[in-house]
Amino acid sequence: MLSISNINKNICFRFSRFAVQLKPDTIMKKITVAKGDGIGPEIMDATLKVIKAAGAQIDIEEIEVGEKVYLAGNTAGIAKESWDVIRKNKVFLKAPITTPQGGGYKSLNVTTRKFLGLYSNVRPCMSLHPFVSTKHPVMDLVIVRENEEDLYAGIEHQQTDEVVQCLKLISRPGCEKIVRYAFEYAKQYGRKKVTCFTKDNIMKQTDGLFHQVFNEIAVEYPEIENEHWIIDIGAAKMADTPEAFDVIVMPNLYGDVLSDVAAQIAGSVGLAGSANIGEECAMFEAIHGSAPRRAGQNMANPSGLLQGAILMLNHIGQTDVAEKVQNAWLKTIEDGIHTYDVYKEGVSTQKVGTQEFADAVIANLGQKPKTLKPVNYANGATLNLPKYTRKPAAKKDLVGVDLFVHWNGTSADELAEKVKLLNTAEVELTMITNRGIKVWPEGFEETFCTDHWRCRFKPIGETVMTKEHIITLLQAANSNGIDAIKTENLYHFDGKPGFSLGQGQ
Repeated sequence: MLSISNINKNICFRFSRFAVQLKPDTIMKKITVAKGDGIGPEIMDATLKVIKAAGAQIDIEEIEVGEKVYLAGNTAGIAKESWDVIRKNKVFLKAPITTPQGGGYKSLNVTTRKFLGLYSNVRPCMSLHPFVSTKHPVMDLVIVRENEEDLYAGIEHQQTDEVVQCLKLISRPGCEKIVRYAFEYAKQYGRKKVTCFTKDNIMKQTDGLFHQVFNEIAVEYPEIENEHWIIDIGAAKMADTPEAFDVIVMPNLYGDVLSDVAAQIAGSVGLAGSANIGEECAMFEAIHGSAPRRAGQNMANPSGLLQGAILMLNHIGQTDVAEKVQNAWLKTIEDGIHTYDVYKEGVSTQKVGTQEFADAVIANLGQKPKTLKPVNYANGATLNLPKYTRKPAAKKDLVGVDLFVHWNGTSADELAEKVKLLNTAEVELTMITNRGIKVWPEGFEETFCTDHWRCRFKPIGETVMTKEHIITLLQAANSNGIDAIKTENLYHFDGKPGFSLGQGQ
């Protein structure tokens, strides 16, 4: 028989589970905090002071990352025990760090994003006109950047005396996750349009896949306008007329460059924060660096990290606190209470330090701006995204091979005569390119060639290409003194080519 005490405990337990589902902002959330280097400790202290004053229900577990850890001999800038803390708490608020020059030290930001699967980097960029100088007074856009792959896979090799390569990796899972995130973000925050930037007129396989997936997923959101721009003209349009865009989604490298451009033309990189979102964990930060020259002077603007913390509060469901802090911050900017980096005579009313700025924001808690648009985060809770579901495997047919050769000559015709020695009754040389440009057959004398050549072999007639053919080619190359440095198999997937033509082919 249950006692009254046990019944009450059971009821309270069930009610508490119900409360977690309906009102997560009432539950204390444990987060990991790293105060970083340079100005990091100052702006973190200011940021935490503000959000705690606003009622943030957070329990802080602090770790040390960055310069001291690097110089202690850890090339990753973070200890194993700290990884354990981050993985346990799932939410990481990080101040800027300093990565020592040289010595093989790895970027902690890149490492963290990849290790924790933080596939989405979200950077809101909004004008604060007329209180912060900008040429774009009505700018209000969000850049959603793929965070794990593209050229940032960091797979590089020197292959010849004159040529190094960097592999650009674009995956369907990576594309689907980031594009769906962009549309779900737009849906949740009431934004009207999602734009995709790629360079698929040139990179038809990699950027082509990103664009293709964008088109596939856009159909699922008929209420949201969608469009695609080639990255170069899109970047020019964004820099000139940012108000033409709402949410922009793009691969890693383009997103890295343009998110900083967008933050700067909105007013200042120092005012921008970012969220790095994964299926399990999330990291929030300012987008600027550690600025060691300003450390310890009570000068640094904490706004970027505060913006990151506001994104964090939305992510953990404490949207009422996030809204209160953002509106108080906007009111402070509107009041002209500015740190040195945005202070301007005739616009600003008071130049303040890091801690004084935080105190001003706290004094404005509960107030809203009058000129700047106040925010309403009623729908700003955590996005619930489905996990990626792997598609059925395509029919994959081997249809040729590219044999890359290190050769110091300059005549493609001369190289072709050497490489044709590898031809068999079943496989033959069909093309040679240099830096992607077709130089044989029918190449131009004006084309400059390096010592890095791609020799494409295809099966003859009805021959079915096999990997044994490739092994035979490599053995023949070795026997004939041809320096084969790598191969790339050529496949059709469900009958469609999975490789590019030579430029000019």
